[in-house]
Formats: sequence, structure tokens, C-alpha cells
Amino acid sequence: MLKFLKGVVGGSGTGPKDLPYNIGDPYPCAWGSWTHFRGTSKDDGSPVSIFSISGSNAQDGHLAAARNGVKRLRTVRHPNILSFLHSTEAETVDASSATKQIIYIVTEPVMPLSDKIKELNLQGIQRDEYFACGLHQIAKAVSFLNNDCKLVHANVCLASVVVTQTLDWKLHAFDVLSEFDGGNEASAGQMLQFAWLVGPQYKPMELLKSDWAAIRKSPPWAIDSWGLGCLIYELFSGLKLSKTEELRNTASIPKSLLPDYQRLLSSTPSRRLNTSKLVENSEYFQNKLVDTIHFMEILNLKDSVEKDTFFRKLPNLAEQLPRQIVLKKLLPLLASALEFGSAAAPALTALLKMGSWLSTEEFSVKVLPTIVKLFASNDRAIRVGLLQHIDQFGESLSAQIVDEQVYPHVATGFTDTSAFLRELTLKSMLVLAPKLSQRTISGSLLKYLSKLQVDEEPAIRTNTTILLGNIASHLNDGTRKRVLINAFTARALRDTFSPARGAGIMALCATSSYYDITEIATRILPNVVILTIDPDNDVRSKAFQAVDQFLQIVKQSYEKTDAGDTAGVGISSLPGNASLLGWAMSSLTLKGKPSEQAPLAPVNTSASLTKTTSNASSVVDTPSTAPAHISSTTDFADQRIPDSPTSTDGWGELENGTHEENESDKDGWDDVEPLEEPKPSPVLASIQAAQKRPVSQAALQPKQATSLRSKNTAKAPRTNEEDDSWGSIAAPAPRTVSKPMNVKASAAVDDDDPWAAIAAPPPSTKAKPLSVAKGRGAKPAAPKLGAQRINRTPSSGV
Repeated sequence: MLKFLKGVVGGSGTGPKDLPYNIGDPYPCAWGSWTHFRGTSKDDGSPVSIFSISGSNAQDGHLAAARNGVKRLRTVRHPNILSFLHSTEAETVDASSATKQIIYIVTEPVMPLSDKIKELNLQGIQRDEYFACGLHQIAKAVSFLNNDCKLVHANVCLASVVVTQTLDWKLHAFDVLSEFDGGNEASAGQMLQFAWLVGPQYKPMELLKSDWAAIRKSPPWAIDSWGLGCLIYELFSGLKLSKTEELRNTASIPKSLLPDYQRLLSSTPSRRLNTSKLVENSEYFQNKLVDTIHFMEILNLKDSVEKDTFFRKLPNLAEQLPRQIVLKKLLPLLASALEFGSAAAPALTALLKMGSWLSTEEFSVKVLPTIVKLFASNDRAIRVGLLQHIDQFGESLSAQIVDEQVYPHVATGFTDTSAFLRELTLKSMLVLAPKLSQRTISGSLLKYLSKLQVDEEPAIRTNTTILLGNIASHLNDGTRKRVLINAFTARALRDTFSPARGAGIMALCATSSYYDITEIATRILPNVVILTIDPDNDVRSKAFQAVDQFLQIVKQSYEKTDAGDTAGVGISSLPGNASLLGWAMSSLTLKGKPSEQAPLAPVNTSASLTKTTSNASSVVDTPSTAPAHISSTTDFADQRIPDSPTSTDGWGELENGTHEENESDKDGWDDVEPLEEPKPSPVLASIQAAQKRPVSQAALQPKQATSLRSKNTAKAPRTNEEDDSWGSIAAPAPRTVSKPMNVKASAAVDDDDPWAAIAAPPPSTKAKPLSVAKGRGAKPAAPKLGAQRINRTPSSGV
């Protein structure tokens, strides 16, 4: 029989060598004859607590009680009762060659309550709130044993309570635990057998006198209610109870708890307060900490309105609670609730606020795993919350986690129907893009940014340009050459939204170190110079600054070339060029629909944007990376919002995978097709038409071009030749006229074209006329010489 009992209690182990745990240092105190050790698992190193007790022989009374405690702890499960993990019993031989029996119990990692109180060192209201929370948990454990299991612990005191890593109080020391049945004389066998283990100061009068008849007539909670009163005295007095008479000293007991304390210690067993009533009705347990923890523990039973209200108040409430309890108790509960979907989106704000009180290492362990899992959530409110606060945790994310787990979920926001979510996704790339691999940037991110540059929201188009300027340093050389100039000059500088044009100029200036002299002279300066007569004052100011900057770069290159130093030609950069650009504005403030936005026109720079027809406002959104602000005479908020371009992407899409520098296939940044767009103002139309016109094309009116196709140009009236100073050397006009970008066919250049009189002369050779850039218009047809020598039809146009 004894061998069978050992097998049940001891499990599979036969000694400490077979114990799958390492025994560490002991705590200074433990209940009864037990010794409490720190320990770790041999498998994964996770912390545990190990309790041991030894006896001279197997029939030792302490060992018999310990076996009862092991059996009870193994079978009784409750959130406020110590969690059992493993047990074993073994024989050992000491230095004197004497044989000893040792029982080991392995539990979750805990610490004696008396030691934890000293460690926390709480004072005043915070101490009372924490004690109330702990007593509430122990009272629930005792109520569970007495009322639900019909068991009597018979040994509730300060030594029988331990504290977990999350600062929860748990009941243990079940050596004297026994069943209670008033009608069965044998039901209190263990208590009768092991009552000698309980100190006399903790025994109620009936137990001290061994009046078992009175005990069987009393309610099942009578003995443990007395023990709970002893625990309250030791807790608030800070002293270990030495004799029963000390319980009458109530000076240290809180006034709100005093009536319940006196009822717990009633001399009549039947009049003692039931612990379940104490839990439900005690005024002492009605405080912020107890209510907050209780709400979190039954969160699944609450409706959405209650959850939303609670989590909106939680950030401010957490500042008023003991910091240690918030970080070790509330934070894990909150993280678990968010991870498993029982918490509402506002809980994310509270989680990040609590996480900000942790060290970097603790934040990476306790908060980051939950945040990474939340990126996969389908709840749009959760996704918005993550993107809004990404600057608080983005730096803690590793590059591998961002590239493999975070970005694939974030990228879905680029194509979301909500403009607000698209903009937040765009801004999040300022934090995430530096951690992405080149394959992800080239194969995915740039494709999305190419589409966002033709988004229906003007602010999104503007901020896309700014983002490209900010992440340029994270692109490889081939990608930079393919993307940056096309994105800034072919799209941003030609946008109908003036802040977008200004952003394009700033982006070019900030990335000037990435362009060689040829690109600056042939592709950048020609496009920027035109904007020096832009109708918007802010754009003009930025254009002049950019022209000065790029001319200085070209001049420096020229001086170096003359001096024979070609090492740094084309890569010079002015101070601050690579600085980050600030976000132009937020699309949230653009209330007007694109169809309702006013066309681009000069406006009064002193007028507030709130007075425009779209009632829109813009705010400067400064990133946490301290952007460099480029000075301007007019703020973006003073501009009216024009018609936005169509969302059709005429640039094509990026190929999948990584792009090579010599790749023949074109992606979304190489070429642009003519787009049919809303008619801009006449002045802007003239600028755009001149910007797209080939150098060799004569400044002819559409009506004259039609006439020349049907009549010999040599027979045109001489008055026209006298009026056109370039007529004698002008190259023949192409048979077809390509449409300029962003201008309808009806918006042709009129007689007041300011560029016609200063058009550059064509080459003196008979080379073919230069065509519009590839993909930007139809190729001009070669002139037919026969049609110029022979006039077969009468003229109808002159």
C-alpha cells in the first residue's frame, strides 16, 4: 500500500537526479516545515518554485501531512490557488549515512507574501489598494474551498499566501486540508489527524479545544473565516501573530474593513462572516484597482459599449494605480485581451502607454509580440491605431520582422477605399521602409507609390512625393536613377495641385546628391525653370531656390573639370540636401470631393483656407525625425484645392522581383502616357504646353499647321514670313501634332503663346525633328518632299 501511495504522489521520478528542474537558492521563509526554493526548468530554463520537506522515515508525521498536501494541490484547481506542475518523493543519504525521505513539489514561480510586501514597499493609498486586491483574491479562493468544494483549509495565515510574477496572491499549504460534512464524523479526518501542525495562535476556540462536535455543527466556512481574520491582522500590522489576544488590537485595520474584520473573528462559529459575503458586499473592496482588475478578468462578459468606455478611460486611470501592479498585472491582461480579440481598439492606446514605462528589453518581450500579431487583424480600427502610433514602437521592430510579418499586412492599406487609411499607410513607410529589403522595396513598395502619385486625393499625391524624397537613401543606385527624376519631374512638377509641385521641387533639392551633371542640366533644370513663373507664389519661391542650388552644383562641377579634378564631378551636394522632408498636409482635412475642388488659379495668399469653397484646411505634420523645413513665402494652407488628376496610372506597373539596372522592361516610373484631364487655367496650360513641346517644333498655330499639310510652304504669303522671325530656318512641322500632357486637345496654344517668340532654332542639319519623350506622344511623321514641290489642289486656307 505504501509503495502504491508513493507512486501516486511521487510520479515517475526517484530522486533529485530525475527531477526535470534545477534547484536554486532558498527563500528565507516558508510555511511549516517546508523549504521554498527558486528553480528553473531543465528543458527551457523557465522559472519555477520548488518546495521540499524531509523526514527521518516514511511514517514521519510531517511527510504524511505533506503527501496529503501534494494530493490536494494536484486535484484542486482555481485561479487563486497555487498551480501544481510536478512532484516526486525520494530517499537520500546524508553525511552521517542516515537515510532520509524527501518530497518535492514543483509549482509556478511564486514568492512568499511577506518578502514581496517588503520588496514593493508601497505606501498610503496605493498600499491599501494593493492589499484590498490581494485579500479579494484570497477571499475568493477560501470561498471556493468552503462553499463550492466543501473543504476546510484550516490554516489560512500570512505564511500560507504566496505571490506570482504578475503580483497575484495565491493560497497554498494544503497539508491540513480536509473534507467537511457536518453529518459525517469521519469527514474531518485529516484536520483531526494533522491539527497539531497549525500554530495555536491561528486556531479558533473550538479547534483549540478540539471540540469536534461544535466544529461539525458550525458552518463549513467558520474555521477559515477565523484564519482570514488572522491574515488581515498580520497584513496591516506588519507583525507575525504570536498569540490570539493580539487580534483585538484594531488600530492598524482600515475603518472600511473593520466591521467585516470583527465579524470574521466572532467567538460564535455560526455568526462568523461567510467569505462569499465578504467578497460580494465589503465596502473595502470597492476601489479603482480592484474594479479595474475585475473588469479585465470578466472582459468577455462585457458588451462593446462598456468595453469602449472602459478602455478610453484606462490610460488616465493607469497613471493613478501602483506602477508595479500596472506593469506586472494589468499590462499582461491587456496584451492577452488584444491578442485574442476580446479588447476594443482603444485598448491599443492604453497598451502603448503602459509599454512606454518599460525598459527597451522588457518592451520587446512583453509588448512587441502582441503588436506584431495585431498587424494581421481585420479590424480597421486596430489597423488605424497601429499606424497612428507606429513611431512609438517602430524602432523596436527588427528588419526581419518588418519585412516578413509586418509589411505584408500594412501594404493592404495602400489600396484601401479609405483615404485616411491610405495616408496613414503612406506615412508609416517613413519608419518601416529603412527596414525593408531591396527586393520588397523594388518589387512591391515602389509599385504602390507609383499608383499613389496619381491618387484622387491631392494631399496623398503630395505626401507620396515627400516620402520618395525621404526614403531615397534606402534605394539602390539603379532604382534611384530609374525612379526619382521621373517621379519628381514627370509627375510632381506637373501636378495641378500647387503643394504637390512644391513638394516635387523640395524633393529634387533634398536628393540632389544622387543626380549627375547631365541629368541636372538636361532633365531637372529645364523642368524647374518653368515653375519660376508658376501662378502660385510658394511654388515660384521654391523654384528659384532650386534653380540657384542646381546651378551652383553645375558651376562647381565646371570648376572642378577646369581644375582637372573629375573625381567628384556630378555628385556634389549642398548642406542639408539629404535632410528629411516634412509631411505637407493631412488628407483628413480635405473635406471637398475632387470634383468640387476649385481649378488652379492665383489666390490671395493672406486668405485662410477655411474660407475657400471646399472648406478644407491643411496642417503641417512633422515627423518625429526632425525634418528640415525649406523656407517659403506662402504656406500650403493658403492654397485653394484644384481638380485632382485622374487615378488612371499611365506609367505602367513595376515588374515583380528585383530590378536590375540594365533591365529592358519598363516599370511604373519610366514612361508616361498622355492623360485626358480637366482643363487647367490658360496660364498653366501655356506653361505645360511649352514644357512638353519638342525643341525642333516651330511655334505654329494649329490652324497654320493644318494649312501647311495641304499646301506648299514656299507659297505662303510673305507677310507671314516677315512676322515669323524663325520661319526661314524652321523645320517642317510634323504631320501629326502630339497632345501635351495634362492638356485636352481643345486647350491648344492660342495666339498669345508666350513661348512662340522665343522658341529655340532647330539644328542646321537635316536631322529628323526631335520627338516627344518616349511614350509621351505620337512620333511626328517625316515630311514628304513631293508634297512641298507640287501643289495639286487649290488653297482654301490662305
